[in-house]
Amino acid sequence: MQPIQDLLNRIRWDRAFGRARFDIGYYDRVADTVFRISFERVHFVAGDHFCFEIADRDGTVHVIPFHRVRDVYRDGQRIWHREGH
Repeated sequence: MQPIQDLLNRIRWDRAFGRARFDIGYYDRVADTVFRISFERVHFVAGDHFCFEIADRDGTVHVIPFHRVRDVYRDGQRIWHREGH
């Protein structure tokens, strides 16, 4: 399986591949569920190789470690999956 960091970097930097619509499913421990968000909401902090950030509707920033990413969708089709706990 391709490491999630490699796939996310490909989405960010490969123009031909990244033209699609991407969603990420990440596991939220508090809610004990997988949330699916648009890749456009993801913010990568320069130099951080362990997590990314998302802001919810009220502006609260959440830090999501890469190991909590469960699914990646490209134009609605799941292209990457990691089993959860």
